[in-house]
Amino acid sequence: MPDDPQWEAPAGSWASSAARRRNMQAIRSRDTKPERLIRRLVHAQGLRFRVAARPLPGLRRTADMVFRPAKVAVFIDGCYWHGCPEHYVPPKTNSGYWSEKVVRNVERDRDTDERLMQAGWLVLRFWEHEPSDVCASKIAATVISRRAAGLGNS
Repeated sequence: MPDDPQWEAPAGSWASSAARRRNMQAIRSRDTKPERLIRRLVHAQGLRFRVAARPLPGLRRTADMVFRPAKVAVFIDGCYWHGCPEHYVPPKTNSGYWSEKVVRNVERDRDTDERLMQAGWLVLRFWEHEPSDVCASKIAATVISRRAAGLGNS
């Protein structure tokens, strides 16, 4: 039955149908178009970084770009998955599950920000809809400024 597009998942399931399940599984968690474009622009400015890396070894969270010596962690957040105030639209199907998931993602994002800041990191977050060149310029300026000030070299 799961291959039948009309099949409904059991109550409480993470997907409302087999088709929705396949669709959601196909969504990238890394290397999205906005991430790749921003990385390319930052790299073109001569900056090097880690991709999809853990800023803190003991914390099971990955940043999209990590500048270890400058202690800058960059996150490019998807509007749906991270609850963008401008573009998030609650789902019509299985809304309880998906809305709760987005709330958990936002809570985890805030927890990640707090933990990184407590460890001396600067967290930069951008929405996927923000202009890539503006994001890349802010990232580069921030990293260069922190390097010049000797921040993160402890």
